[in-house]
Amino acid sequence: MRPARGFTLLELIIATTILLILSTMAVPMARFTIKREKERRLRADLWEMRDAIDRYKMDADRNAFQTKVDSQGYPPDLETLMKGVDVQGKKIRYLRKIPIDPMTGTTEWGLRSMQDDPDSDSWGGQSVFDVYTKSQDEALDGTKYKDW
Repeated sequence: MRPARGFTLLELIIATTILLILSTMAVPMARFTIKREKERRLRADLWEMRDAIDRYKMDADRNAFQTKVDSQGYPPDLETLMKGVDVQGKKIRYLRKIPIDPMTGTTEWGLRSMQDDPDSDSWGGQSVFDVYTKSQDEALDGTKYKDW
C-alpha cells in the first residue's frame, strides 16, 4: 500500500498563517510607497508650473509681448501658460497641459498673486505668481503639502 500524498490540515493552516502575516506587513509598505510616489509627482508638477511662470515672466520683462499694467509681468492664469502667447508672430506655449494634482486628483491648483498675502488661501485674481496644492494633508516629513 502506498502512503497518501498531499498536505495535512495542520500544514495548510501554518502556511496560510505565514502568508497572512507576510501580506499584512506588505500593505503598509505599499501605502508608504504610493504616498512617496505621489509626493514625487507633486514636486515635479509644482516645479514644472513654477518654471513656466518664470519663463513667462522673463519673456514679459524682455517686452516680447504686452501684459496688463498691474500684472507685473506674471501670467493672468494657468490657461494662458497652456494656450500660449503671440511673440513676434509665433505662438509660445509654456505648458503642454495643466498637470493633475496627485493629491486631489483634479487640475484645480491654489494660486497666489504678488498682491496676495503669502499665507493666504484665496487668490486676488490679478496674476499668477505662485501655485500650490489645495490638499490639506501632511507629507511624510510632517510638512503640509500646501506649503510646498
